[in-house]
Amino acid sequence: MEPERRAFLDRLLETPSPSGFETRGQRVWLDYVSEFADEIHTDDYGNAVAVHHGDADTAFAMAGHADEVGFIVRRIDDDGYVRIGAIGGADRTVSQGQHVTIHGDDPVAGVIGQTAIHLRETGEEEYDDVGEQYVDVGATDREAAEALVSVGDPVTFSTTVEELHGSRLAARGIDDRVGTWAVAEGLRRAVAADVEATVYAVSTIQEEVGLQGARMVGVDLAPDAVVAVDVTHATDSPGLSEKQRGPVELGAGPVVTRGSANHPVLVELARDAATEADVDVQLQAAGTRTGTDADAFYTSAGGTPTLNLGLPNRYMHTPVEVIDETDLRDAGALLGAMARRAAEREPFAVDV
Repeated sequence: MEPERRAFLDRLLETPSPSGFETRGQRVWLDYVSEFADEIHTDDYGNAVAVHHGDADTAFAMAGHADEVGFIVRRIDDDGYVRIGAIGGADRTVSQGQHVTIHGDDPVAGVIGQTAIHLRETGEEEYDDVGEQYVDVGATDREAAEALVSVGDPVTFSTTVEELHGSRLAARGIDDRVGTWAVAEGLRRAVAADVEATVYAVSTIQEEVGLQGARMVGVDLAPDAVVAVDVTHATDSPGLSEKQRGPVELGAGPVVTRGSANHPVLVELARDAATEADVDVQLQAAGTRTGTDADAFYTSAGGTPTLNLGLPNRYMHTPVEVIDETDLRDAGALLGAMARRAAEREPFAVDV
């Protein structure tokens, strides 16, 4: 990956962006895409859109979601411990014993407490629900803690980007900052090729709490077609079998999803564009729903042809999500190739 693209990815991954509090991450994304987009804008809730204005009537959109799972301050104990609730699907099994940051007026360092193994009755342990966990910021009483944080402040893990062997990366918030990176790269390639279609790159908000940003943008933009880019479960690590999700491997390419929200014409477009761009893709089945913004986009504005493009990801919703950088690079190339072909493929309706 070129140094400028990699630096952008690192900035996205290092900028906290929990659901409902995405503005800092959206600013990073907008500053980057503004260098090549014809137009950028946001709506009242912070969905961010960058546009390439093409000569054809076709409007082709691609979207990733900016938000990550995390926690929120619910109350402060008399002893100064900060009680938390979940933002989105926060995993209670990995949170205790972790460094976190509470994002108030100023960042506040803390740890989610965990009783030492010597003092626990081992053998029949259960994980505390998130609502039973607490953050220790070092305060000795409620007054000291309230001088630092307030009810409603968001909380994120403090982990940052780590390079693993080869082209593997680990970080929190990979779900779905890598999707927002991919659509920015797809737009950059579309602009460089001066594609005929008008192309929207979108960084949506609040996917993790109900696909809310996609519901807003899908109506507002009403594109002819949209590709929702999100992570999908890699099944090549211990503890997760192909029987659970289907064979998806890190480094084997982005994942084209078939079934449910996924429009067959866009599936065909993606596979043809992958051949053109010399990109390997994997296939995945979605018999009921995708669990991504695609589920909101495809029923918006009277029905919008939609595709869920997946990026293989290990350990989703943990502080140590892992991807292969080559899958991400190839997803950007694939999106650019799809944008080049969009105008000639439209209309996207199925033959009945």
